Amino acid sequence: MAPAQAELACQLAQAIGLSPLLGQVLINRGITTPEEAQVYLKPEFQAIPAPIDEFPDLAISVEMLKEAIAEGVKIAICGDYDADGMTSTALLLRALRWLGADVDYAIPSRMKDGYGINKRIVEEFAHEGVGLMLTVDNGISAHEAISTAVELGITVIITDHHDLPPELPEADAILNPKQLAASSPYRSLAGVGVAYILAVTLAQELGQLRGLTTQLLELFTLGTIADLAPLTGINRRWLKRGLGLLPQSQLAGIQALIQMTGVNDNQSALKPEDIGFKLGPRINAVGRLSDPQIVIELLTTSELGVALERAMQCEQINQTRQQLCEHIEKEAITLIEQNPLEWQQQRVLVIVQPEWHHGVIGIVASRLVERYGVPVFIGTYEEEDPNKIRGSARGIPEFHVFAALQFSQEYLSKFGGHKAAGGFSLPAENLAEFRASLSRFAHQCLEPEHLKPLIVIDAEAQFSQLTNTFYHELDALHPCGIENPDPVFFSANVGVVEQKIVGNRHLKLILSQDNSSQKIQAIAWRWGEYFPLPSRVDIAYKLRENNWNGNISVELELVGLRPTATPTTLSPKKAEFYYNQRRYTCSLWESLNELRIKNPEGKVLAIQKGQRTGLLGVKREEAKEVDVTQPPYYQLIKAATRALQMS
Repeated sequence: MAPAQAELACQLAQAIGLSPLLGQVLINRGITTPEEAQVYLKPEFQAIPAPIDEFPDLAISVEMLKEAIAEGVKIAICGDYDADGMTSTALLLRALRWLGADVDYAIPSRMKDGYGINKRIVEEFAHEGVGLMLTVDNGISAHEAISTAVELGITVIITDHHDLPPELPEADAILNPKQLAASSPYRSLAGVGVAYILAVTLAQELGQLRGLTTQLLELFTLGTIADLAPLTGINRRWLKRGLGLLPQSQLAGIQALIQMTGVNDNQSALKPEDIGFKLGPRINAVGRLSDPQIVIELLTTSELGVALERAMQCEQINQTRQQLCEHIEKEAITLIEQNPLEWQQQRVLVIVQPEWHHGVIGIVASRLVERYGVPVFIGTYEEEDPNKIRGSARGIPEFHVFAALQFSQEYLSKFGGHKAAGGFSLPAENLAEFRASLSRFAHQCLEPEHLKPLIVIDAEAQFSQLTNTFYHELDALHPCGIENPDPVFFSANVGVVEQKIVGNRHLKLILSQDNSSQKIQAIAWRWGEYFPLPSRVDIAYKLRENNWNGNISVELELVGLRPTATPTTLSPKKAEFYYNQRRYTCSLWESLNELRIKNPEGKVLAIQKGQRTGLLGVKREEAKEVDVTQPPYYQLIKAATRALQMS
């Protein structure tokens, strides 16, 4: 970090009462003034428009539901089998039952139906006397099913968040944030967010919101994070509140999940990773491998005994899911590395194998993206018809999955999704053409360097700065996740004191820096194949809190690593210069990230990159700490930097 930027980070941090490291993180997010920082850190104080003014069909949707409730019309919800769809379904069931509606639900079978509402479900609704149908987290592309509902006299409200097709279905009302301006704070909502807005607005209109909001906000929080929705705009504002509610949840199902997963329920608030890595996967596993009704009952029951039963089922199904993922991932890696798939030339990896469970191949696709840094389209043949392929896709930031599927739609039977992920099906005979089409699309938007993305570092840190106090300062940045990532820090020339493989191929480490007695624990998920690591490394990492038997410490979650360059392979860059008519020598030690400036009397000023303080003295162990942002040090550093650039 340049001295000028370091000074700006310090000024911003001082204005908002946080450390310079966090000041630098905010600057990296484009936040450079105290006013912008206050809005980011306290989104609840930002003025936002009312949902009724943003969603064109929200008012008419509320009126139709009010009328249906008043007249006792049977209402049916059609959800989806992922965490977003199931939490959306549970949310609207709770709200509509609270408001006195006659309401039931259906969720398509992942195995038999695939994604989204279909003609069969609509016809069953009509047979049961349904007069109003709500879709949640699906429906925006379901032209045939919606047309069938209209023909059968069913009123249709679509609530969805997926990308809009060229033509919209002929529903009575559509609520989709993709219809809103890109600048709208509601644009980033997941399906459960749209359901939340509809339920809250309806309850307000009926004067029955009191006592309901907390229940709905908890489900909104669970579904939004589990669906990997962007943690920006209104999501960030509501999630900040919702995460604080979950440890003392009003919902028996969430209490049971927290108990089952070992998430520390004494926390003042859960972290997004508690949902993303513990609660969410157990909900998603049910939709992938079993009956979504298990999750709906879990999230709508008021009986703790029933909730614990359902949570136990979620736990068992998730264990099966983990085993399946492990098996398929190993097979996929073997296939990729032992066969000339040419994915680097094609700029997209398309891999299809029989007998893979299509309920979990999306997870495997994510892991392959993480491993190879390329968009992945993974599929398996249908059991009932081996001439059909069903698959999942995951992308990288520069690649739009849904746009790629649209580009290749002539080869597909069905597809859907958004920028980061999607699903598709196609006749097996079209596989070669589909792969070639995806490669053509990838060459339009990806350069070779995109396939090996670099890790973006927020700031360089010393282990001495990574205190519990600093970790709790990071809470001001939360919730972090998609489009609002956790800060990533960098530390150079770190010593690996201990290392071992634990659990499912994870690498557990104890690290030290500058031969200090301070040690810090680190975890590297699924890095077991890189064991053993070199003795000295440069690391990129996120911070995590380790709470073990009441002892709280900061640990590192490694996201990048490289061997530290040794002095024999990387010598310091040297220069000499004059400042105030005195001769100085300076050297830049890249391996240590340190600038050293020596005066004629032999005193050395040593400054670590990005630090506000440096050491001044003849011997390091006797040196005193000085503020290098103050005269004369700041000007001296600038003169040394210029000399090194010219040398």
